Amino acid sequence: MIAFKDINPAAPTHILFVPKKHYATLNDIAEGDTIMSDLVAAVQKTAKKLGLHDRGYRVVTNVNREGGQVVFHLHVHMLGGRSLDDKMG
Repeated sequence: MIAFKDINPAAPTHILFVPKKHYATLNDIAEGDTIMSDLVAAVQKTAKKLGLHDRGYRVVTNVNREGGQVVFHLHVHMLGGRSLDDKMG
């Protein structure tokens, strides 16, 4: 997995977590695959490192076009660094 800052951040902290193995969408993860738990562990570790663990942050993944997915390689967004009180959807 790799993680990097989003080039068009939606919050002061906006990091993408991308598995090296290709999954087009969340729907393509097979039962028993541990990629999502690996992604969650990476997000948690990064949130602690950046001081967001206790303050709060948002984790988002978009699935298919109507779900807002633009890049068809599974990735998770971690957003934080400010109050994320805006409505979703």
